[in-house]
Amino acid sequence: MISVDGQILLFIQEHIRNAVGDVFFGGITHLGDAGIFWIVLTIVLLCFKQTRRAGIFSASALLGSLIVNNIILKNLVGRVRPYEVVAGLQCIVAPAVDASFPSGHTGASFASAVSMYKHLPKKYAVLLIILAALIAFSRLYVGIHYPTDVLGGLVTGIGIGLLVNIIGNKILEIRKV
Repeated sequence: MISVDGQILLFIQEHIRNAVGDVFFGGITHLGDAGIFWIVLTIVLLCFKQTRRAGIFSASALLGSLIVNNIILKNLVGRVRPYEVVAGLQCIVAPAVDASFPSGHTGASFASAVSMYKHLPKKYAVLLIILAALIAFSRLYVGIHYPTDVLGGLVTGIGIGLLVNIIGNKILEIRKV
C-alpha cells in the first residue's frame, strides 16, 4: 500500500504541482494548522445565540478529533511521514513533528464541518465541507501525508462529526423533557 500511496504523491508532485497551486494549497493547508481556522470559526459561532449550537457541536467535534486522531491513533500507528521514505518526494511545507496516520488536518476539518452541517444555513455548510475537502487535498499536494492518511482522517472526521450530532441531539431532547 505504501508503494501505491507513494506513487500517487509522486504523480501529484510531477503532474499537478505548479507555482499557483503551491501558493494556493500552501495557504489552504495552513488554515488547518493546529485546527486554527476551525477553532476561530467555532469561537465566533459561540459568540452569537443564533449560531451557538453550531459552535457547541463544532467544539465537541474538534475535541473528539484531537483525542481520537492526534492523541490515540497517531501514537498507536506511528506511521513515518511520506517525505521521509518516498524517494524523490519533496515536501513543500515545514516538516511535521508527529506521526503521519491519520491526517489531523483532515480529521479536524471534516469533524467540525460535518458537526455543523445541520446547524447552519446550507450555503455556509456546503462551503465548509468544500473547505474541508480542499484542506484534505492540500495535505497530499504539499507532500506531508499519504493518501491513506487523508482517507483515515476523512473517515474518523466524518464519523466524529456524525457521532457528535447523534449524542448532542439526544442530550438536547433529554433537556427539553
